[in-house]
Amino acid sequence: MNTQVLDASRQLNGGFKVDVTRGERVGRVSSEWFSRPDDERFLSLNDLAHTVRARSESSRTRTVESERIQVEASRSDPERLRLVLPGAELPITPTHWSFGQLASLVGAPAAYLRQLPASLAGINLQYGFATHRAEQVKTLETGDGRVELRAVTGPDYGRIYDHELVEAVQRIAGNGTGDTRWKVPGVLDWSTGIYNPGVDITKDTTTLYASDRDVFIFLVDDLNPIEAGKLPDGSPDLYFRGFYCWNSEVGAKTLGIASFYLRAVCQNRNLWGVEDFEEITIRHSKYAASRFAHEAAPALLNFANSSPVPFINGIKASRERIVARSDDDRSEFLRRRGFSRAETAKIIDTVLIEEGRPPESIFDFVQGITAVARDKPHQDARLDMEAKAKKLLDRAA
Repeated sequence: MNTQVLDASRQLNGGFKVDVTRGERVGRVSSEWFSRPDDERFLSLNDLAHTVRARSESSRTRTVESERIQVEASRSDPERLRLVLPGAELPITPTHWSFGQLASLVGAPAAYLRQLPASLAGINLQYGFATHRAEQVKTLETGDGRVELRAVTGPDYGRIYDHELVEAVQRIAGNGTGDTRWKVPGVLDWSTGIYNPGVDITKDTTTLYASDRDVFIFLVDDLNPIEAGKLPDGSPDLYFRGFYCWNSEVGAKTLGIASFYLRAVCQNRNLWGVEDFEEITIRHSKYAASRFAHEAAPALLNFANSSPVPFINGIKASRERIVARSDDDRSEFLRRRGFSRAETAKIIDTVLIEEGRPPESIFDFVQGITAVARDKPHQDARLDMEAKAKKLLDRAA
């Protein structure tokens, strides 16, 4: 089988012909793309890093006793609520996110408190601070014109700042705009099946995001396609490397990194034809910063600099490993791996339609399984099928 990393000069009409009917569809980046307003979209890693680093540099943390937090609210300003923290010189204004954390701390429903005038919400919070079991909390405060309370967490919260993740990505991706091999992705043209990596980075196409509570980055190496075998028509089956990562320094989510090979990214930022998906997450526990330094950041660097040969060899092995030569073999192979009779028939029919022949190799079955999984209406069922497909590939490799 012919396996090679192609040169960018071998583009076809400004892009690469790809087959997105194979592999998995991953919608995580698309969900981010749909939900981000313009002020959370950045056109370069430099701009993103500057924003998240600036808020970190103007921040401070302290550990206080929750029962010593004082709530200030005025009848003359019914929408404004402020807090006085022990040792603080000025009152501090909670953000939407930290207000929810405070409500959770005292066991009050945040959605209900937000509907109340500030004076009534303040009475409820103050009562909660005074009567619930006293405990230490860690605050994250940012001063930018006024002092804001951005987060309230437990005292052992292991904060990894958003700028630390962005800077780790910058070490391998530069500005994220093409000054290295890693860049904001291009767009798939559905009418031609050609993936064009050379798309202008705008607020509508960017995949670099940050809000007051998180950061999310998605980049691809889409100028250097990887050929791993042939499609039924004899054209190369092309892949690109990609990864996305996320973090929240205020406790809204874990830190995580996902790496994979994919065949295309569409305009809505869905990932198509995904293979070899791997993900690591780090909770913001006491030793989170150490784990980030020793696990996540090196894993990102290793993936960025790694050779695609193991991936190519895995695909090759799965293509060459024949596991079924008759209809009975095919049905038995799938039924023994937990697929229902209806699923088994649909997987076999899908491969027959897409490949022009029934499945024989591990690779054939994996492509059929992932194609059927994409049509599952419920996420749990889809993820279960995709996990079975990945297990087959892992065993083949």
